[in-house]
Amino acid sequence: MTDNSARPHRRSSALHRARTLPPWSLLAAGALAGGLLGGAYGALKPPVYTATAYVVAVPTEKSDPASALGFAQAYGRVATQLAVLGDAQVWAGVPVKTLQGSVHAATSPDAPMVSVTATSSRADLAADMANAVSRALTRHAAGAKATTNVELEPFARAVEPAEPSSASPAVTALVGASAGGLLGGLLLLVRPKDDRRETARPAAVPSPALAADSHGTL
Repeated sequence: MTDNSARPHRRSSALHRARTLPPWSLLAAGALAGGLLGGAYGALKPPVYTATAYVVAVPTEKSDPASALGFAQAYGRVATQLAVLGDAQVWAGVPVKTLQGSVHAATSPDAPMVSVTATSSRADLAADMANAVSRALTRHAAGAKATTNVELEPFARAVEPAEPSSASPAVTALVGASAGGLLGGLLLLVRPKDDRRETARPAAVPSPALAADSHGTL
């Protein structure tokens, strides 16, 4: 009985404390908690390095620049296919599944160029994977040169990145603080309002002038 009766009392006390908190406290608490969580996430998450290699499509004497541009778009789509990654895994020293999840290719609508980008927690491995896939793609295009009349030439090798491309702990802390402050603002909007004024408001009493007028009317 004592425990059951104490629970409503503790609940009402908690609601009373929530009503009496200053409005800025929820914003400050949300921003502080979000900043701490964001900073911890940025510090504990392994850094991510990004490296990019470029190859360019060159037309042969039997082709033209327009054809080279079209085949560059096609080779950009097949750069991450199993036929290319199967050869690239030998030079990169990683399984095909790792290449599938870490490498992507992009093309330009204006230039016959294919960019191969790789990401990894190791800077040297990111460069190795990008170079391995671009090399495999170049050899794949050389095998079809007699049919396409277009060949791929290395344009720029991927170099080992000096800094990670992932967000630093300071940035993640700032993002977390912003999100926490926004959440605190939302909680502030739905916070129970203080209704003590409404419950403690005395009954309305007619003023003397109003009472006199009423007596004269009667």
